[in-house]
Amino acid sequence: MRPLHIVWQRLVDSSGRTCARCGATREALEHAIAKLKGALAPLGLEPRLETREIGEAAFKSDPSASNRIWIADRSLEEWLGASSGSSRCCSVCGDSECRTVELGETVFEEIPEELILKAALVAAAQALAPTGAASASRGKEDACGPGCCLPAKR
Repeated sequence: MRPLHIVWQRLVDSSGRTCARCGATREALEHAIAKLKGALAPLGLEPRLETREIGEAAFKSDPSASNRIWIADRSLEEWLGASSGSSRCCSVCGDSECRTVELGETVFEEIPEELILKAALVAAAQALAPTGAASASRGKEDACGPGCCLPAKR
């Protein structure tokens, strides 16, 4: 099975705690990974989750690094055509402006399972695409004109 790498990082304080946003994202990731395993196995892909911890000092210098997801080396936002933003968080994060995901007019403080699934499925589809097929067919069309390599109509 080929791996579909999913990386998630979040703030973990010195006592091992994280904020409610990151806790909810963790649960969404667990549910999404379970669903992806079943959906991608017949395609020869296996989702592999790596979790990373950000310490308090690193978080204070860049709060937007927390609760961040990459799938196949690209950010979740990139796969979805979304952007990242920020809003005030809570408890472990103090008064920091923590990462949000903005998709259209909707702002997500916690990353829901549906967004994770959608981004992972888009990444999986790209991983399955033949690398030279599209350019090979374009080359034929360019060489002899549109439609010339199609079967003749009777």
